[in-house]
Amino acid sequence: MSRATNTPSRVLPDVSVSDDGRVRHLHLGTPWIQGSMRIDEPFALELEYVQRMMAWLLFAEPARIAKGHAMQLGLGAGAITRFCHRQLRTRTTAIELNPQVLVVCRQWFKLPPDGPRLQVVLADAAQEIRRPLWQGSVDALAVDLYDHEAAAPVLDSAEFYADCRALLTDTGCMTVNLFGRAMQFERSLQSIADAFGDQALWAFTPTREGNTVVLAQRTATRPRRAELLLRAAVIEARWGLPGVKWLRSLKPVVA
Repeated sequence: MSRATNTPSRVLPDVSVSDDGRVRHLHLGTPWIQGSMRIDEPFALELEYVQRMMAWLLFAEPARIAKGHAMQLGLGAGAITRFCHRQLRTRTTAIELNPQVLVVCRQWFKLPPDGPRLQVVLADAAQEIRRPLWQGSVDALAVDLYDHEAAAPVLDSAEFYADCRALLTDTGCMTVNLFGRAMQFERSLQSIADAFGDQALWAFTPTREGNTVVLAQRTATRPRRAELLLRAAVIEARWGLPGVKWLRSLKPVVA
């Protein structure tokens, strides 16, 4: 069973589902899409920004991925959690505040039940990630924390990102979905830099929808392009993600 820890007694938005024939979407009380699933391929990644949240694979040894630990903050429609659990075969943890989101993901978005390699924790991510249990245990951390208005990340301070960094193994990476106005993006990027250091940050160009994915390394590296191209080819062959295309729009952040 999923574990609930200190879930705050706050008013949370109602969760709804819509289908457009090919794709199913999750909503939090508004028309904003908070996650999507291709109905006939539920373990594929439908949205471009969600695919980019997997760019940490470029910095990971392919042979060690199945032995690692992936964590998602903000379950959404469960796409990253499903992919890491089923496709990457890695130990996977998701932390979600809203119990309705978990119920809907299990009923409508093919989220598997908890088991030896999968756990969903119902909790406030800001509190949960400070537990000693998680420190230094996460190889890939995906942060996608938006409320029903989707105007700015719910957790976005340098202190929060420092807590995220403390979760990571020495070779671990965090990917963050940043969506909103340019001024908000610059503030978010500075908060991440304050926690991880300027040399540890990489960023994609924005998607057409306005999502910018930022990648931060626990230990900053600058792999050679030839090495990244080899990893990208493995990513495309094994998991069908556009690894080579990523390299055209993922660049180190220049301080």
